[in-house]
Amino acid sequence: MENGRTALERPKRNLWRIIGWGTATALVFAPAVAMQFTSEVNWTPSDFGFAAILFGALGLGIELAVRMTPDRFYRAGAFFALLSAFMVFWANGAVGMIGNEDNPINLLFVGVILIALVGAMMSRFGKDGMALAMFTAGTVQASIATIFGILGSDFRGGVFTIVLSSLWILSGALFKASRA
Repeated sequence: MENGRTALERPKRNLWRIIGWGTATALVFAPAVAMQFTSEVNWTPSDFGFAAILFGALGLGIELAVRMTPDRFYRAGAFFALLSAFMVFWANGAVGMIGNEDNPINLLFVGVILIALVGAMMSRFGKDGMALAMFTAGTVQASIATIFGILGSDFRGGVFTIVLSSLWILSGALFKASRA
């Protein structure tokens, strides 16, 4: 007995929450450690703030999805949708999806995220609408990658972007399989 409570009466701590938020915190502070050993990593306080906001938004989105439904497929679909948006935003801002971060074609990827977001909101987060929105986002992203990347000037960026679009498709498939 601890504090007059038995083991069964103690509040249950969710190990996944601890792992998730701990990982996000470690990833935000990893560049600070790297900066101690190499001059190639040179983050400013605003870089750390931006990373904290992005990881915080990702974590809050996952928290909301977990609270919305007990359905594991829906939760997994939400996780991969959020991860897709995060990866597209991060990669696009850091180095650019097609070419470098200054390439105006990269602005099209903001549209991919908006397709997923607007589609999710229009469907009121229903599983069928979410599936359609994620399939559409994945298809549009793969199309941009094919047209401007593979057929254009940046084959590697195009292939990377198509691989990343598979996360949107996986998310759509998980929403489709959901019973929520």
